[in-house]
Amino acid sequence: MNISPRFRTIVAAAVATAGVGLAGAAHADSGTIRFYVYKAAFFVGGSGGEGTLTFHGRRYPISVGGISGGLAFGASKTYFQGRVRNIHRVRDATGVYGAAGGGGAIGKGAQVIVMTNGKGAQLELKGQQVGLQVNADITGLAITVK
Repeated sequence: MNISPRFRTIVAAAVATAGVGLAGAAHADSGTIRFYVYKAAFFVGGSGGEGTLTFHGRRYPISVGGISGGLAFGASKTYFQGRVRNIHRVRDATGVYGAAGGGGAIGKGAQVIVMTNGKGAQLELKGQQVGLQVNADITGLAITVK
């Protein structure tokens, strides 16, 4: 069987292009994130805040907002910090994240949460909460770059 040099060149180029695409998909990066959230709830809750996403040495201001539903009441402010993993560019970190969880604070308390958005980005957060808040709920959190 005689394969033309032109066909071999096209096949080699296609294989190289596919390899670069797969290597890019396998090499996702991570960044750090810090933000605060005010939350108020009486069965249904709302939250909002702002912070900073740091990715590849650059800082991006972010807005945070969310809703929750379940057994929740009180008001609090939580300072979160952590990592956002599995992102290729800043916009991969934006979107709606969801999680189910529970916690509470009387005065001061701590929270740890892991959330994932529809693009596959994962937030791994820990936070210090101040206020009176008790919750066992489902939470949605939206992050946007300003």
